[in-house]
Amino acid sequence: MDNNDRIIRLRYALDLRNSEVEEIFKHGGMEISREEISKLLTKTGEEEDEEHHISCTPIMFDSFLNGLIVFKRGKQEGQPVQPAISQKHPNNVLLKKVKIALSLTTEDMLDVMELTGVTVTKGELGAILRKEGQKNYKECGDKYARNFLKGLAMKYRG
Repeated sequence: MDNNDRIIRLRYALDLRNSEVEEIFKHGGMEISREEISKLLTKTGEEEDEEHHISCTPIMFDSFLNGLIVFKRGKQEGQPVQPAISQKHPNNVLLKKVKIALSLTTEDMLDVMELTGVTVTKGELGAILRKEGQKNYKECGDKYARNFLKGLAMKYRG
């Protein structure tokens, strides 16, 4: 799963319009036009689609997630916009930042995963949400991230 796919799935799960995606990127410190957003939100399948597609870089993805936090929770007074940084494990970052943006508790996240039929223990989720480099850190695989986004769609879209 690439960053474009993560944004497409998150956009669907949270029922975001392109104008809202544009606003989210602005909150994250990145200016992207509606035309670029359309190209970002298209899946590639054929070579001729390449000219109508923009690949989402790790910096763009992190900007989107930072902007999502501000979009959902509001800008904190006196806090500068977090700079976007390249991440090695985007699925872990996705789960952490969506948890913050939607004000989800660990129990809420477990419930979202349960909606898709995937059982995750508190310990496993805690390991995924840890900071990289800590003793019990665990990399989040595509399966968990995909099921989490699917569960969000089930919860927020019905």
